[in-house]
Amino acid sequence: MSNEPATTTLPYDAIAVLGAGTMGAGIALAAIRAGLDVTLVDVSSEALDRASARIDDNLARHAPAASDPRPGLLSISTVIEDAVTGVGAVIEAVPELPALKHEIFARLAAAPAGTLLVSNTSTISIGELADACKGSAAVVGMHFFNPAHRMPLVEVIVADSTSAAARDGAVALARALGKQPVVVRDVPGFVTSRLGLLLGTEAMRMAAEGVASPADIDTAMKLGYRHPMGPLELADLVGLDARLNNLRSIRASSGNPAYDPPQVLVDLVGRGHLGRKSGRGFFVYDEAGAIVPDVVS
Repeated sequence: MSNEPATTTLPYDAIAVLGAGTMGAGIALAAIRAGLDVTLVDVSSEALDRASARIDDNLARHAPAASDPRPGLLSISTVIEDAVTGVGAVIEAVPELPALKHEIFARLAAAPAGTLLVSNTSTISIGELADACKGSAAVVGMHFFNPAHRMPLVEVIVADSTSAAARDGAVALARALGKQPVVVRDVPGFVTSRLGLLLGTEAMRMAAEGVASPADIDTAMKLGYRHPMGPLELADLVGLDARLNNLRSIRASSGNPAYDPPQVLVDLVGRGHLGRKSGRGFFVYDEAGAIVPDVVS
């Protein structure tokens, strides 16, 4: 049996993506490649311009195969309420800040009936977001992975309030984007964050204690456990500020002290060393985003 995800045809041809950062732009690109028209929404016109340029550049550099669908169209907006009209699904992809996500889902309560309301969260309760959305049964989680246009996994997170139609709709959307969905119950950290944050946090503590260099810690996990990327390079790729937000969120929701942010992470973020996007995190990066050999933070 093939491990390739099955593709799915959706009953709609347009979606909205809220947030023009790294994840939002990546999700929008994946949808456009799959033939969906996308309205990308952000309060910042500058962020929209940067995301649009990245998407256009990627599409220009990677010509579709003859068997691929016609790429969808990209439009941009700074108004959520305008963007969510006439689309089959809305995917929220703003920073991992509970208050911000709650505010957005409160606004999404006015979305037309039948619209799938998705959060690309890695740690925040889908049930709480549904409560903010007046208890809507259309609220479901779809946790994409960075870079969203390349990584094959999507966690579909189902709260007690999530309808079977919303669950099935999220699974179908993931498959339409060429992803492999796994269905997960709405618990703190779901599957991947619950496991991945523990691994990454322990790697950070070991680096701070001098157990081994960041490069050697990562090499040990890549060669010993066949991880494609070490936990510290992965944290740099995700963004150390995002990783800090994730830890604080799951610590608050689970009460588990294992998710207390390591001091080295707090210190790096405080100094503006956010990983690859800032040029420095646990590693130092050149302008092309490659790790500078023999140089660590």
